[in-house]
Amino acid sequence: MNPLSGIRVVEVGAFMAAPFATMQLADLGATVIKVENPRGGDQVRAIGPFTAGHSSPFARLNRNKRSVALDLKSEPGAAAFRRLVQDADVLVENLRPGAMRKLGLAFDDLQPLNPGLVYVSASGWGQDGPLAHLPGLDIMAQARGGLMSVTGMPGGDPVKVGVPIADLVCGLYGALAAVSALQARAATGQGQHVDVSLLESAVSFAIWEAGKYFATGEVGGPLGSAHQSTAPYQAIRTSDGWCTVGAVSPKTWQGLCAALGLPELFEDRRYADAHDRHGLRDELIPAIERVTTRRTTADVVAALDAHGVPCAPISDYGQVFNDEHLGRRRFFWDAEHPEMGPVRQLGSAMRFSATPTRRGPAGPLLGADTVEVLRECGLTEQEIDRLLAEGAAAQSPTPLESP
Repeated sequence: MNPLSGIRVVEVGAFMAAPFATMQLADLGATVIKVENPRGGDQVRAIGPFTAGHSSPFARLNRNKRSVALDLKSEPGAAAFRRLVQDADVLVENLRPGAMRKLGLAFDDLQPLNPGLVYVSASGWGQDGPLAHLPGLDIMAQARGGLMSVTGMPGGDPVKVGVPIADLVCGLYGALAAVSALQARAATGQGQHVDVSLLESAVSFAIWEAGKYFATGEVGGPLGSAHQSTAPYQAIRTSDGWCTVGAVSPKTWQGLCAALGLPELFEDRRYADAHDRHGLRDELIPAIERVTTRRTTADVVAALDAHGVPCAPISDYGQVFNDEHLGRRRFFWDAEHPEMGPVRQLGSAMRFSATPTRRGPAGPLLGADTVEVLRECGLTEQEIDRLLAEGAAAQSPTPLESP
């Protein structure tokens, strides 16, 4: 058994937020049915790199899912979709606000068919408000949500977080909200509409910045890798690269000074408090780096580890994907794909002692499960054949077309 075994989820998603949310639910054991346009499917299918003609990112982002190809703009396709939703527990969509309503598939359209349906809508700016009608991508949410104002080096060009963090965390909030709404449904019998946005997901990270602004009115700015209020908590140079250090408690500050042979810094009362050290970091960090730049990253990390000081080398993803610790914990695993073969996957960050996450197939072929799922929904063979003949549905093998 997986934590969400028996839960049925329908996804109408593209790119990142909704597919990432449903990937979490699928990993947890839910049956996730990904509904895609028969002509090309999710746009991520057209994004490389490609293996055996298939999108490598798609095969990872859509693991453990089934694909049903339906044209929701056609009445037969929309009707089949309604049949699909009748038995669903959760629907997750990330079309632009209003798009599902135009299709007649909004929450209040579907609730009479399924009063217990949990309907999660992910969007750039939310389902209402003056920005709701605008397109919203991750970088726009990072920009408007403040993340780009505090990312990068002081005085440098605007920089976004290196991964689509607003998209991904919006997906995580969507998955958490779906599970929470299912828990509420267990008590009330009623589903509900959940509204999650990239913008509010991005702003929700501003814990330190909000603490400073609402207390003092001060607006934070980029600090490179440095912490907002304590030091040393940042990247430091070594002779062959960089490592990070977090010596912010009295014990770890003493340990850093001992590990690097800097007793004079520990004895300097100006550096006794982490907050005071933060104000003096322009002189403190160069003093530390005069030692660390004469030693290798491995040497510095080993010395700090020996003294109980939190630290880590800065790894590139080639190193991360071959990391010994992650390997020992079997974080990476291979999912089977009918044409790509084994597809190496990033593991779930959730580990359960009794109900493990699922490790099933890689992202499905477009329409791979159309006929089987429609049969499960009660459509007759004649109804399914008619949908396929009219182009309102498709089954694999389907040529991948650019959206």
